[in-house]
Amino acid sequence: MQASKTENRRKAEPFYWLSVAKPRTSSEIVNEARDALQTVKTPRPFTPTDEQRKLSGSQSSCCPQNRRPVLFSLDTSSSDSSESRPNSGVRLSPLTHKPVVIISEKKDEVSSVFHPTPPADAAELRKVSRACKGLFRATSLKNLFSAKVVPLDQNEMKLDFEEPAMMMNSLDRSNNNCLAEQKLYTSFNDESRQLICNEHTSRSGSEDSMEGTPGNFSLQLQGERSVNRDGRFADEEQQFPGDQIEEPGKKSSQLRTSGQKRRVTGLTDETRINEWEEEDFFWHTRILPILRELEKREDNIEHLCLACTKLHQALGDGNMLGKRFKRRNILLKTLYKLVDIDSDPLSLKLAKIILAMKVDGKNLVSVCKLAFKICRNENNYFIIQNDTLLDYLLQVLWNEDLQTNHEALIYCMAALKVMSEKEALRLKMVSKGAIEMFLELMKQINNIKEHDTYFSKLGLLLVQLTATLRILASCAQARRQLSPGAAVPQLCVALEQRSGDKDLCVWIVSVLSKLSTYNDFCAALADCSRCYIVFLALLNKYQKQQDLVIRIIFILGNLTARNDQSREQIFKEKGSVNTLTSLFQTYYELDLNAPTWHHDRRGKSQPKYPSEAEDVLIKLIRVLANLSIHPRVGAALAAAHPLVGLLVTVLEYKSVDDCEELVINAATAINNLSYYQVENSAVQEKQLHIAEMLLKLLMRDNMDAVVEAVRVFGNLSQHHEIRDFIMQKKIYKFVIALLDSKDREVCFPACGVLLNLTVDENKRAFLMEEGGIGKLIDCLQDFGPADWQLSCLICKTLWNYSENMASTASCFGGSTNTLLMLLTALLDEEVELECSLDKDIKDCQRVYWEREFKPVAAKLLDRIQSHHSSS
Repeated sequence: MQASKTENRRKAEPFYWLSVAKPRTSSEIVNEARDALQTVKTPRPFTPTDEQRKLSGSQSSCCPQNRRPVLFSLDTSSSDSSESRPNSGVRLSPLTHKPVVIISEKKDEVSSVFHPTPPADAAELRKVSRACKGLFRATSLKNLFSAKVVPLDQNEMKLDFEEPAMMMNSLDRSNNNCLAEQKLYTSFNDESRQLICNEHTSRSGSEDSMEGTPGNFSLQLQGERSVNRDGRFADEEQQFPGDQIEEPGKKSSQLRTSGQKRRVTGLTDETRINEWEEEDFFWHTRILPILRELEKREDNIEHLCLACTKLHQALGDGNMLGKRFKRRNILLKTLYKLVDIDSDPLSLKLAKIILAMKVDGKNLVSVCKLAFKICRNENNYFIIQNDTLLDYLLQVLWNEDLQTNHEALIYCMAALKVMSEKEALRLKMVSKGAIEMFLELMKQINNIKEHDTYFSKLGLLLVQLTATLRILASCAQARRQLSPGAAVPQLCVALEQRSGDKDLCVWIVSVLSKLSTYNDFCAALADCSRCYIVFLALLNKYQKQQDLVIRIIFILGNLTARNDQSREQIFKEKGSVNTLTSLFQTYYELDLNAPTWHHDRRGKSQPKYPSEAEDVLIKLIRVLANLSIHPRVGAALAAAHPLVGLLVTVLEYKSVDDCEELVINAATAINNLSYYQVENSAVQEKQLHIAEMLLKLLMRDNMDAVVEAVRVFGNLSQHHEIRDFIMQKKIYKFVIALLDSKDREVCFPACGVLLNLTVDENKRAFLMEEGGIGKLIDCLQDFGPADWQLSCLICKTLWNYSENMASTASCFGGSTNTLLMLLTALLDEEVELECSLDKDIKDCQRVYWEREFKPVAAKLLDRIQSHHSSS
């Protein structure tokens, strides 16, 4: 029976047949062919980057001809959701070149690939061909391309597969159906993949088997990479079999030797299959019961939270967190149904699991929104503090692509900003390296130029980032990680690039204003030469935006308070003085209409905090006062009539009781400018009017205002008109009284005024009349060894006063002996060294004692001794 059947086949088929004692089963043929395969190392194909290409999908705007050549399985379960995969209902369009497919005549026989020698038996040919068909089965060929039917020739057949894909088998299935259970995941692209068919093929009978035709048949996937069920590329973790098969005539021992060479590949496949089986078992025994529990208990929040905790733990135990989990979609759909339940503790559990599953796209945006919603609720502080949500958000910030997931990063950063407002979370955030992440993120944003499409979209992310940095800038631990050389330059770059976004500028300037209060950050900011240009440009652009202006002015005040180079740099910038003057004028006018008083319920008027306009003026005048410390800048500002006029106007219309700090700052600025004796000085031109305004300050019960007024009189009294004004208004009596304060800051300016008054001979007598000589000697005794500068000023005053004295008794009265003893002691070098106890200022004090105090005191001592001995 078998012989007749073989004879019939010999008549019908044009193949050369070898005599075979007994037909082999299909499993034997397949195993023999499999043992003859050898592994080939395949390098990962190189794909050039192209920023214009996008991943093809339902939301893609690119046309199919230009879509990105990325492989995916049409029936894979590793995608996030329906929005991240192509529509399954869309069929691929036929290829322009239609390949031909060889179809066998019978369904129940198995075909095989023989390469390169002809087969030994026709029946074996069909069986092996059937096995190959099962191994390489993908989606229906009828759906992928249109096959060409060509009549059979009478020549020999040869099938040549250039790069066959990895064959997968199931060890727990029978030989009859094991091959039918495997799938080959392949996608075709019109441009980057070619299906090459040589010679002719024929098709007859069933489509489930393949039979050879004369000539060569070559099926080649050029530039393709096959994809496994878990979404990984096959060539990344397994070896492709070679396209060389041993000749059938060789001994079985040789085939077994070849099989040992590919034992690693076989073990890899077997291990992967075992992993799948273990995953299936773990899914049904550990995960699926918890999911059913979640579906049943939607009304019990406590049980749902407990189930979510168990689910997260189980997923971690089963190594199912991430994107490689086969049933990831089923799990995510179950979790998404629970998100709508209004419970923040439950939402917190769900958010952590979803983030751990490494979702992307809109799913990532949604879960970041959920995290932000949870964090901004003050009642959730304690559950967030004791949870690990912070870790997951930091992972998102560090791992996700800036341009692709910018919207998700906005909500992620907003959640982190809310967390940073709590001290415990802020310290935890710093300990986890969040500062480094924030600076790196800012650097990436700064690298995106203005013409880029993502430039404006990333502005919102930068707002949240800088707002977080502003909070962290108040934390000492955070500042230790905020390297001045890294943070300050990036903030300056961002400020210059985003100068058109007012809200963002406010946040950036807020960070800089806080950091500028610390010396190291202030020095780093002073080294950024372009920051002065940017600050002045922003002041011109947003002149009436008080929240932005006041912070910039505050920064400039800190820079000019510490660095003489910063004073000169600001002054050198084009239009800097005009900008400051215009700003002064604007807020002066606004302040005229701003209320400065309010009434409480009892009808008593109470001072309030400075108004917005007053606050700007306070900090602006501070900048002017600091700028005037530089000699060249101060001389130029003293001749700036509009600026000096505005300072005098502040003294005119503003009382100390209205705004003490504003008035005192104005007096300080005038005092600094009055130091410079230059031509066309606006201060000298208005000196009498200024003296009248200062007289009002002396009458106030405010020692700070009094001291500032006396300091201004100390500079202005160098002019004869002001000295006459002081004597006329009896101001000298008030100045002499200040010597009793025993305060160096008060006595020093008072001695300066008295020194200038003693220049005029007709004004010296008032010192003895008002007891000024005795008070000066008391000050010399109190401050002499500790303050040689003040002691020198007192000696100069006494030297002027005693210029034309007739005798020591008439000049100094009963204090002569005390003055002689005091001067003798202060001129003793050993006493000077003993008194200089502070090592830090000892050298400076010694130099001043030798160069300033000693010459004046020695001359004064000689004069007194000469007149004292003669008397």
